[in-house]
Amino acid sequence: MNYSTIGKLRHDWKRHEVETLFLLPFNELLFRAQTVHREFFDPAAVQVSSLLSIKTGSCPEDCAYCPQSAYHNTGLEEEDLLEVRQVVEAARKARAAGVSRFCMGAAWRNPGDDDLGKVEAMIRGVKALGMETCMTLGMLDRGQAGRLQAAGLDYYNHNLDTSPEFYGTVITTRTYQDRLNTLRYVREAGIKVCCGGILGMGEERKDRIGLLLQLANMEQHPDSVPVNLLVQVEGTPLEAVDQLDPLEFVRCIAVARIMMPASLVRLSAGRESMSDELQALCFLAGANSVFYGDKLLTTPNAETCGDDELFGRLGMQRMKPADDGRAVTPSGDISYRACGSS
Repeated sequence: MNYSTIGKLRHDWKRHEVETLFLLPFNELLFRAQTVHREFFDPAAVQVSSLLSIKTGSCPEDCAYCPQSAYHNTGLEEEDLLEVRQVVEAARKARAAGVSRFCMGAAWRNPGDDDLGKVEAMIRGVKALGMETCMTLGMLDRGQAGRLQAAGLDYYNHNLDTSPEFYGTVITTRTYQDRLNTLRYVREAGIKVCCGGILGMGEERKDRIGLLLQLANMEQHPDSVPVNLLVQVEGTPLEAVDQLDPLEFVRCIAVARIMMPASLVRLSAGRESMSDELQALCFLAGANSVFYGDKLLTTPNAETCGDDELFGRLGMQRMKPADDGRAVTPSGDISYRACGSS
């Protein structure tokens, strides 16, 4: 491939070019990814988000990885949509912990109009705290995307999950095109896109490459690219799938950074099983966003105490809302200190 294009904003990546990146020696790949990262971001800055399940369980989709699917017996109890005051209070606590973006997720195929009114009130309430807002509610139509934009929504998360070729192995109740349509409606409404996938679902490298090609060859790259490592939940079809090689996961982070140099690349689900050393490699490879909090929707996340210690050991600082990547000290009295210290 022509390495002079590395670090350029492109939307015409070819499969053989991505294969070439994956085949680079590990240190060389990380060097190139870190070089690109420094052209667009402060390497010591990390964007911190929090994720709350606002409606849990009994989802009518059959996603093989998801404990919230009504198709799987995971012992998860269904919960109704939270009240607006509960969501705003959770956001207030997240802000006090130094979180800049508050993400809200509902286990729906698509939201109903009555529920959407409550969701709009949640967005306005969280925005009033000075935080960025993100929603993941399943599929949207154009009108619903417009309503969310009018309420002030900053980001909408809708992952592609995997390559088009592997997708049918994981999900049968929603098509790949359904996902692409929702992303188009969100963009047309003027909402920023948060879109990534899940690694370690039994896919091959060609599928990981296929996912990255789908993301990087969009007319506009996703503003945030969450890279999830499968959390193997008992009762789901993927509970016993072979685990992904950790260095392959780091390679995916590095290639994502090279292909989408101006996007935030987020370490999402699966961090609770990662060592500090593996997370440090991911940051070196170009990851610059994390979910903060002890739970992601219904699955465990890295402990907040451990995150604070890790950020401190790595000399990383948090971005403020809408920051361009410059390292800043979070507002309030948050500082990086040893757990249990005062």
